[in-house]
Amino acid sequence: MNKRGRPRDFDYTSIVDVAMKTFWSKGYNGCSTHDLCSDTGLGKGSLYNTFGSKQDLYLAVVEHYHETGIREQRALLESPGSVKERLQNFLAWALVEDFESRNPKGCLLINAGLERAKDDPKIEEIVSRHVELLKQTMEKVMEEGLRTGEISKKRSAVDLASLFLSSYYGFRVLNTSTQNRTLAEQIMNGTMESIFGA
Repeated sequence: MNKRGRPRDFDYTSIVDVAMKTFWSKGYNGCSTHDLCSDTGLGKGSLYNTFGSKQDLYLAVVEHYHETGIREQRALLESPGSVKERLQNFLAWALVEDFESRNPKGCLLINAGLERAKDDPKIEEIVSRHVELLKQTMEKVMEEGLRTGEISKKRSAVDLASLFLSSYYGFRVLNTSTQNRTLAEQIMNGTMESIFGA
């Protein structure tokens, strides 16, 4: 059934979810208004009346992805268990996201940052906010590890969190660009060894 041109009685979040898949698959520059209308079932008028522009819809998508993603990431890092288990589970989660999802496309937020942050301050702000929130959570985890003695490195929680985050984001970019799981596992193991020792 063709839903084009229908009035604004649809579910906003559902439209954002559908648009997210389209942007995720094609990127911002590769995604046309026709693609968005075709996938969401909305006419151009309904799409623009609701979101304003392709850019505004993309911002809504990236913001939604950020909010969902940071909740999931924080839940992994703040779950019960040892610090080492939580950090290991965090990296293992990323491994599943990048290699075992039905349509591996990488992290949408990273993709958005690489493609649009230089030209779109609003995208830069969302990506920076996500990284900062994740860094704050990571610092708390590292502080806990240092306090309990689980991490014996003579480095600050800030330095350890920065080390882990730089490895994590490099790991995610390489996973998407190379789809080399062996390399990903080597990076994951090396990151853990750099914090906890062999």
